[in-house]
Amino acid sequence: MRAFLLALLSAFLAGSAMAFAPMPTFKSAANTNSALGVSVKIDVGEGEPIESALRRFKREVNKSGHLMTLRHKRYFENSQERKKRKIKEARMRKRLERMNRRRMANRT
Repeated sequence: MRAFLLALLSAFLAGSAMAFAPMPTFKSAANTNSALGVSVKIDVGEGEPIESALRRFKREVNKSGHLMTLRHKRYFENSQERKKRKIKEARMRKRLERMNRRRMANRT
C-alpha cells in the first residue's frame, strides 16, 4: 500500500511539473527525489484516506515553493525583470502582513 501511494504521489508531482520540465525518470518507487531535486515527503497513516494524503501532499508541495520556481524558470527572465518581480512580491507580502496585524489588533 505504501509503495503504491509513494508511486502515485511521485507520479502526481511529475505530472504537475510536466508543463515546466521534461518528464523525470524514476528508477524505483522508493526514491522520493525527482530529477528536479524536489524532496517532499509525507507520512501516511494506517487507514488514512488517499484523498487526505493527496491534499496534505499538495499543501507540502505548495509550501516548498518548487512549483513557483519552476513557473518563473519556464521563460527566461533577465535580472531587471527578476528584480521588479521580487520588489512586487515583497510589496504584496508587506501589505498582507499589515492587513493581518490590523485584523489581529481589531480582534481584541
